[in-house]
Amino acid sequence: MLGRIFTVGGYTLLSRLTGFARDIMLAAILGAGPVADAFFVALRLPNHFRAIFAEGAFNAAWVPAYAHVHGEKGEGAAKLFADRIFTLLLASQVVLLIVAWLFMPQAMSILAPGFSEDAEQRKLAIELTRITFPYLLLITLVTLYGGMLNVMQRFASAAAASIFLNVAMMMTLAVAVWFPTAGHAAAWGVLISGFLQYFLLAGDLARHGGLPRFAPLKLDEDVRGFFKALGPATLGSMGTQVALFADTIIATFLPAGALSALYYADRLNQLPIGVIGIAIGTVLLPEMSRRITANDHDGAMKAQRRAFDFTLLFSVPFVAAFITVPDAIMRALFARGAFSKADAAAAGATLAAYAIGLIPFVLIRSAVATFYARKDTATPVRASLTGIAVNVALKVALMGSLAQIGLALATAVGVWTNLLLVLFFAVRRGFLVPDRAWLMSLAKFLLTGLILSAALWLIARFSGSWLGAMHFHDELLLVLLAVGGTIVYALAILVLFGRKWLVSLVRG
Repeated sequence: MLGRIFTVGGYTLLSRLTGFARDIMLAAILGAGPVADAFFVALRLPNHFRAIFAEGAFNAAWVPAYAHVHGEKGEGAAKLFADRIFTLLLASQVVLLIVAWLFMPQAMSILAPGFSEDAEQRKLAIELTRITFPYLLLITLVTLYGGMLNVMQRFASAAAASIFLNVAMMMTLAVAVWFPTAGHAAAWGVLISGFLQYFLLAGDLARHGGLPRFAPLKLDEDVRGFFKALGPATLGSMGTQVALFADTIIATFLPAGALSALYYADRLNQLPIGVIGIAIGTVLLPEMSRRITANDHDGAMKAQRRAFDFTLLFSVPFVAAFITVPDAIMRALFARGAFSKADAAAAGATLAAYAIGLIPFVLIRSAVATFYARKDTATPVRASLTGIAVNVALKVALMGSLAQIGLALATAVGVWTNLLLVLFFAVRRGFLVPDRAWLMSLAKFLLTGLILSAALWLIARFSGSWLGAMHFHDELLLVLLAVGGTIVYALAILVLFGRKWLVSLVRG
């Protein structure tokens, strides 16, 4: 399992690094003004739907169902099952795309009502979203193909696909002068990347398993079971996305730049979520599905516990850095061109608020895997809907006094509510046993985080006097924080956990 985690994590890390290069270009070219806000709405809308219906609900229901049919009934039955789901999926996405194109003005009035006060910005947001929305259809098919490849223990192409989004956007931004606005250039880059990702996954699947084809629709036992799981999974995956939808809607009423601050803060927050949380969760779900199908419930529980340890080991440094020195990170990465230091400060404060919920963000996918692997997509819904209620209520309460920082803080509290309830249900059902060793491990991770936070604060505080006169002050400070923080964290892990724990974690 470790090798597959590093495969997914490595490609995801490369995707995030190219994503930072893309965001640096976006910040320098778009800045944080009205055109940037219009583009981020155009980017967020298809991405919200993608996260709910493609990578979220669909993947949670599809991977265990396909793994079960493949393992129990053989390759022929699995192929027929994939053909039928492909036919239904493509038809539904074409209908959704047509409806979105036709009713985009009405949708924009609902999803970005604050733009109604600026006719030009609203018109631009509608135009850009019509360009980006077909990305959803393409990426949904990518998710279908990626799930099939994951069950075959092939993770590389699905993990690498998102790199194309960053590369395509950088290419179109590089020739932004050929487009009406830089927002148009970025939007066309999103659409082009959808085609590139589709052809990458389709080519891999064609070589190793065969692409799904159109098949007569028949609601047999397998298809009915899939849709029975898909409904609750859709509600469950809506938790975070409803919160982000609410952020988009509310932020359109806030001063210009609020949406951009949310975007850049979320982009950094998504680095550990993607590289660590999603990578481990992607590998864990088929692993647990396979073990549970083989009636190896103890092995499934051990795999999940190991996934939790890996997730915390790599996530704690991000939490400490994002809460302790967010301004320094934002200035070093984005404060150039049209993106001012004031913009960086606003995004940094938003990042610190998001980071309060980073641990549950990275753990939630591994936590719900124990239910999804058992084809129980209903139980996580109860936790998710409670988290949504807490989240949205806090957004309304905090938006006035804290602006976009309040929106991010509400998201953090909501996702903590979601995770704690999922863990409670898992313990009550006997899927997770919080023994003394696990609780001690959690306490040690908390202590290492506090030690690292103190070290980062001291480095940032006392390095300013001798770095201040140097060129690239912010960039040098970020390097110093990274090097010093890495040394302190490694020593803290070795002292508190010991070499034997690290060896056992790697070897399993």
